[in-house]
Amino acid sequence: MNAQPLIDGLVAGSMIGLGAIGITLTYSILKFSNFAHGEFISWGAYAALAVSSALTMLYAPLAAPLGPFSFGWSLVIAAIASAILTGLLTLLVDALLFGRLRRRGSAAIVLVMASFGAALTLRALLEFLATSKPAYFTSSLQIAMKLGLGARATPDQLLLLGVAAVTVVSVHLMLTRTAIGRSMRAVSENPDLAGIAGVDVRAVVRVVWLMGGALASLAGVMAGLVIQIRPQMGLDLLLPLFAAAILGGIGSVPGAMLAGLIVGLAEAATVMFIGAEWRAAVSFFILVAVLLLRPQGLFGRLA
Repeated sequence: MNAQPLIDGLVAGSMIGLGAIGITLTYSILKFSNFAHGEFISWGAYAALAVSSALTMLYAPLAAPLGPFSFGWSLVIAAIASAILTGLLTLLVDALLFGRLRRRGSAAIVLVMASFGAALTLRALLEFLATSKPAYFTSSLQIAMKLGLGARATPDQLLLLGVAAVTVVSVHLMLTRTAIGRSMRAVSENPDLAGIAGVDVRAVVRVVWLMGGALASLAGVMAGLVIQIRPQMGLDLLLPLFAAAILGGIGSVPGAMLAGLIVGLAEAATVMFIGAEWRAAVSFFILVAVLLLRPQGLFGRLA
């Protein structure tokens, strides 16, 4: 028995799950599917790359690998900075585009089409600035550790699994145990009634964009660390993100992460048993099956 597809699927699924959380939060509060979310993943990865490179130029020892990992403090600091910068980017896009459409009372389909336009613009701008040449956070090579049953994983991959688990638990606790989390759930149920009850709906919307951007940035950093950084990386992840968000149930943070793992494992199994050329089709099949058989998803509530 070869358990390597299990490891590969969990690593890919953790990245998909983090991105799907941002999509499910945005849909729960703003009631539209944001197809520009994949571009926030790409921008987050490149923002981290830019900050990490700048820090390394200023003080080279920051790039020295931390223990068994392939990266140093420069990437850790850059990941935090990227989360902030990507969150600010989402606020900017909302202020320039989505916020204006909401104030005009535009239908959800108008917001969806606007998100397509925003995605194309962000992707073209990123490719213009960074070119289409792949980039990497580090050139250090890692030797995969044996985990048993034929499975191997690098220290970076194991760390990313831990980071994903801590992140999803933290977001879930924030939504269920804090005042802002309760406000977000109230706005998700009925924004007008929540506003009458004293909830600052605009503040909730800003928090949702910031969280979505930060999670997209984290997913981008993870993808860049274990694979590579490209302007098209967000586009490649878009269909798996939506498949996971819908499978997990729109509004459910644990559901999005669990569904992300399911999608990642399904992709890994497809590569092993059918062929790599069918990997991109797996998310589509899952998406169609969920819409036909269980459109409410696994959980389907903001928690």
